[in-house]
Amino acid sequence: MVKERKWIIKDPADREAVSRLSSELGIDPVLAGLLAQRGIGTFQDARAFFRPDLKNLHDPFLMKDMDRAVERVHRAVESGEKILVYGDYDVDGTTAVALVYSFLKKLTDHVDFYIPDRYDEGYGLSFKGVDWAADHGFVLIIALDCGIKANDKVSYATGKGVDVIICDHHLPENEIPRAVAVLDPKREDCGYPFDDLSGCGVGFKLVQAYASVYGIPFENLVSLLDLLVVSIAADLVSVVGENRILAHYGLKQLNEHPRMGLYTMIRLSGLDPEHVTIDDIVFKIGPRINAAGRMESGRVAVELLTATDEKEAERIGAEINQYNNERKNIDREITQEALEMVQSGSCLSSGNATIVYNPSWHKGVVGIVASRLVEAFYKPTIVFSKTQSNGLVTGSARSVHGFDLYDAIESCSDLLENFGGHLYAAGLTLKEENLPEFCSRIEKFIGDRITSEMLTPVIFVDSLLNFDTITPKFVRILKQFQPFGPGNTAPVFLTENVYDNGNGRRVGADAGHLKLELIQETQPYHHFPAIAFNKAEHFEHIRNGNPVDICYSIVENYYRGIANIQLRIKDIHDRDDFI
Repeated sequence: MVKERKWIIKDPADREAVSRLSSELGIDPVLAGLLAQRGIGTFQDARAFFRPDLKNLHDPFLMKDMDRAVERVHRAVESGEKILVYGDYDVDGTTAVALVYSFLKKLTDHVDFYIPDRYDEGYGLSFKGVDWAADHGFVLIIALDCGIKANDKVSYATGKGVDVIICDHHLPENEIPRAVAVLDPKREDCGYPFDDLSGCGVGFKLVQAYASVYGIPFENLVSLLDLLVVSIAADLVSVVGENRILAHYGLKQLNEHPRMGLYTMIRLSGLDPEHVTIDDIVFKIGPRINAAGRMESGRVAVELLTATDEKEAERIGAEINQYNNERKNIDREITQEALEMVQSGSCLSSGNATIVYNPSWHKGVVGIVASRLVEAFYKPTIVFSKTQSNGLVTGSARSVHGFDLYDAIESCSDLLENFGGHLYAAGLTLKEENLPEFCSRIEKFIGDRITSEMLTPVIFVDSLLNFDTITPKFVRILKQFQPFGPGNTAPVFLTENVYDNGNGRRVGADAGHLKLELIQETQPYHHFPAIAFNKAEHFEHIRNGNPVDICYSIVENYYRGIANIQLRIKDIHDRDDFI
């Protein structure tokens, strides 16, 4: 069902520059080529890349309105005003709330936090949340990972005597909310040097600015970086520039001195507590934190992330882990139903886009289901369910590489009650009677603009590689390219003519994965264990001794403290197909 993916080998860097860098650094030319692909051309560039330094973080006061935000927070702290730390229910929002709340809790007892209900209030600053703040005597709301488009809610709060500071990282509209301060590096009038911070990252810059003015040593903020790296990884912001520095030290904190709640999540995820990676956050820790907001309440996630009692953290962690198990079961069931809809032709659309709707589907997992459908059919996808509280249809949209689905949704804004998101992922709400017109118009919009290239899944290969190049030194230096993420992805290698040594087998609950021991035909003395997820269809071909080409990344697996090199296969091409 999944489309075969096209492999594209990236253009090699300038040969002379790679040779010079290889010589200066004393590293393999393949590694020097990877550096050159990342814009690193000198010894000094490489030093800065391999040795991130917190001293190179930007001055937080370069962000517009930061002085106003710090002054207003300090006035609230000094006068004993009640501060409400408000954030979205996803990983970025809950980690941002936990970070700012943890910081302020050491300065004042008059602080609490609020996470909106995903189903009752929806995304971002809500009228209900503002009412709750006013009714409970809060006079300052710090809105994190949301608020940049909440003009009406900010005005409503002002009318109730509640000031608002916005710390957001989403694209603003033409009119900026009239809040006390609006911190958002994506503001056109903001000169901050790095505009791809996570929402939690903007919250951290507020904390950093406050600490610098009021004599709090920066070292006191380092303990907050484990929260920040979780947001950077889970929100898929770029891991370059300032984010790379913050992620590097955040991983160090997460692996060496994690807060109680995150340590609980690490343990429940079955991870090695001292070797957690960005991938581990994305695929193990992040989904568990998200599950709280999807299945129950994001407030539970903040309670875990701010817990200081071990037993309490374990209790909440077990509860969230159960939510995640429930989420996975529901996700599987709905995905299967959605696949059957498309295959039977009972979906709303299967032409230029995949659009499915079932009013009874759980709203909390439709985004995950949309991602699964993109994997299956590789088209822009929207999955709709119905919100029981207000009768509106709500959807999650996911796109394919190169196509701006947010732009497509925005073209139908007159049919929508609400929408938000970015290039590849968005959410929307509309009346049920508008659904047929919406599907018709968005189908046409996509059909007029999408290309065959966009509809072909692609794997970009960084370099050809022979197995004899994968030495302990090569792997040791490759590790220093971490943390990986958007903008600094894990290198993908292509090795040709490899075959299994005869011990390969299917693994997994449904025998859908392959565990192999691979040998390269021209390098018989170098063999490596490999894992290929969801590639069981190649098993018979490989078991019969046929050579294949593989593209893969190189990872280290830890078992009882011992590291083992493993090839994580992304795709397999049978050589018979290309002769």
